[in-house]
Amino acid sequence: MVKIMLCCSAGMSTSMLVRKMLVVAEERGLEVEIDAYGVSEFDTQFSRYQVVLLGPQVKYMLGMLQEKAATQGIPVQPIEMMDYGMQRGDKVLDFALSLIEAAH
Repeated sequence: MVKIMLCCSAGMSTSMLVRKMLVVAEERGLEVEIDAYGVSEFDTQFSRYQVVLLGPQVKYMLGMLQEKAATQGIPVQPIEMMDYGMQRGDKVLDFALSLIEAAH
């Protein structure tokens, strides 16, 4: 089971992207858990996931969030702006999977 966390300012804009990612994962037969949270929930949620992807509106917090997650070896990266804007669930899912693979 792959566990991916998406994080934006309130968890709303990323929730649409989560749905698209879940459709792609299902088509590929991948077992995934993908959830969207607001950045205010980062501290209580990130440790349950293998990777955290940030929406463009919270990219400025990247360094701080990476430091927190590094203590548990969890990669934190921003979602590519075009993939986010175009809601490319396949590209974002591939990015998340590549980060998990690189971390192990």
